[in-house]
Amino acid sequence: MTGWIVGLLALGAVGGMAYIRLAPSDPARWHVDLAAGGWPSNAHVFCIKPGARYDVQEDPQALLARLDAIALATPRTERLAGSPEEGRITWVTRSALMGFPDYTTAQVMPGPGLCVAGRQRFGSEDLGVNEARIGGWMQELLGLEERPAMTGF
Repeated sequence: MTGWIVGLLALGAVGGMAYIRLAPSDPARWHVDLAAGGWPSNAHVFCIKPGARYDVQEDPQALLARLDAIALATPRTERLAGSPEEGRITWVTRSALMGFPDYTTAQVMPGPGLCVAGRQRFGSEDLGVNEARIGGWMQELLGLEERPAMTGF
């Protein structure tokens, strides 16, 4: 009897892991309009704002195109939806071991210039993974010595 219980528990664990790794990503749910505030409160957000510390004299759409190249060079990251020409891109990055998906959306916006928001699909905490990834992308994009802090919106 205990063998059956152990077997069912193992089957449930394998099924859960398969769901996490294989569950489809719906662009309608994750490719959100950042200008409309379409992200959860636990999202990590970084904005390049005119006149702020990280203000750059580059067209925000050109920044988005460069950010797309940086994101796509990140291991286990692929574009889910959007394009630089659209002015908004969402990428999905999966963790190495379990394949947990995290979604990062970058959007050209009037006023701020370019904003990037990262959030996880499962759970309420990501242990700083999204903040570290976005910070690393911004560090490379802006040519900074260290990762910048998230700025919020």
